Amino acid sequence: MTDVIKGVYAISNVECYSFHAISAFCMYFTFQQVVGEVEDGVARQVFDEMPEVGDCFGPDIFEFVQKERECNLNCGEFMNSCRELEGEYLDLLVNVRKKPLFALGPFHMLQELPESSGNRDCHECLEFLDEQDFDSVMFVSFGTTTTLSREQVNELALGLERSNHKFIWVIREADKKMETEKCGGKDSNFELPEGFEERVEGRGMVVRNWVPQLEILGHKSTGGFLSHCGWNSCMESVSMGVPIATWPIQVDQPYNAVFVTNVLKIGIPVRSWARREELVTATTIEKAVRTLMGTPEGKEIRQRAIELSNKIKNSVSHGGLAQKERESFISCITK
Repeated sequence: MTDVIKGVYAISNVECYSFHAISAFCMYFTFQQVVGEVEDGVARQVFDEMPEVGDCFGPDIFEFVQKERECNLNCGEFMNSCRELEGEYLDLLVNVRKKPLFALGPFHMLQELPESSGNRDCHECLEFLDEQDFDSVMFVSFGTTTTLSREQVNELALGLERSNHKFIWVIREADKKMETEKCGGKDSNFELPEGFEERVEGRGMVVRNWVPQLEILGHKSTGGFLSHCGWNSCMESVSMGVPIATWPIQVDQPYNAVFVTNVLKIGIPVRSWARREELVTATTIEKAVRTLMGTPEGKEIRQRAIELSNKIKNSVSHGGLAQKERESFISCITK
């Protein structure tokens, strides 16, 4: 929203830097779809599978990007990313935007997670995970700004049940609110399929309030993440070495899903963006969970995720690329 603070550019002793909360991959391809062609050297097959920017962000995105370009007089930009993850696309962005760009993430790795259950306030999800086998649990969460229809929730419940794999499924307040609105403002008592929770008791856990997502993803028993592919969730999952079953719903998420499955190859698609208007069936969900959690293909995907996680962890350690990037940013603003 650079036009909102454009007056600050007139202050002689102030430098402005823009923070972009999306991935470099998404930013590069949306920018190029709006203003020009893809740079030579970018894999053509990846670009051909990109969603249309107007379908993801709405038709106003074209005017928004043009306005942002006209107002953007900042000295540089920074992102919640790292070069081990998006080095190629960070460099491409510098080429097309002609500004210094700093990858200062992953932001969530700037603090350490509690390692033992003895010194933490143990959430019920973590207690459940403590009792499970290594890499045996699928974590299911769709973020804080998306909703699923009652029909889709039923299909998801049946798919998880039929998969016969362990899971933690977060049902958000937004889903319950949507159903309440459909019922004329009355409490709808948002319900899963009859008897579902009883049938999966001991194997599956349904949570209807806040959960410590980062700690869940970092737990040794978590082996997969069924996700809407918001960038923060992707960064957290990748940095923890957890492969992703992708279910994009809006805005930058379809781009992130392509990045996870086609570029990084650390995930499998559950919901195709091209078929986003269709119901994702229980059969599709069951197959995806079984593939990621219980097949040689899933094991290979998980191994790639672990290898990438190790690179990211080395990057944020003393002398790593992420630390050098932060030092470079500090040097740039203190000269």
